[in-house]
Amino acid sequence: MNADAIQTEFNRQLAESAAIKQELAVRQAGVMAEMAAVMVSAFRQGRRVYWCGNGGSFTDCHHIVGELVGRYGYDRPPLPSFVLAAGVASLTAIANDYGYEQIFKREAEAVLQKGDVLVGLSTSGNSKNVIAALEVARARGCVTLGWAGQKTARIDEVCDLVLHVPSSHTPRIQECHIAVGHVICDIIEKSLFPRA
Repeated sequence: MNADAIQTEFNRQLAESAAIKQELAVRQAGVMAEMAAVMVSAFRQGRRVYWCGNGGSFTDCHHIVGELVGRYGYDRPPLPSFVLAAGVASLTAIANDYGYEQIFKREAEAVLQKGDVLVGLSTSGNSKNVIAALEVARARGCVTLGWAGQKTARIDEVCDLVLHVPSSHTPRIQECHIAVGHVICDIIEKSLFPRA
């Protein structure tokens, strides 16, 4: 590609990403607000918010947890939020001994308690290991939140609320997930630790 073609491609893809985010804001504003409220309520009650996802979604979970445990916009107390299967030793041991589809489920069984929140990220909405963990969470009386793409999928059957990004293109879905995660972190921080 020459320089002009590369610049055109940046413009096209960034415009596409912005348009999807704008559509998401219109279509899913209520769901996003409910999800933020659920997490604020859980933290206020001393509960924990857990996250799971594969690949890019796994790293998005780590990114969001880093904002919650560290800080997002300003200094304040840390919040109890964790990524399932974050430990490499336990992840590989569980995958080896029980199968990859169990990596989140096994840890969910170890740590989830009634009133906790589990957020499962799956661009397809059908990731078997994410679904398995959400099933455990639901059985234990946790609030289950799903972040997916535009299609109705298995995640809709195991979650109390599902965020559907209006796209079937994985990179665009993930870009929206992290944008939503940032806004939720901001809302949580401002709700729990308001500044004068």
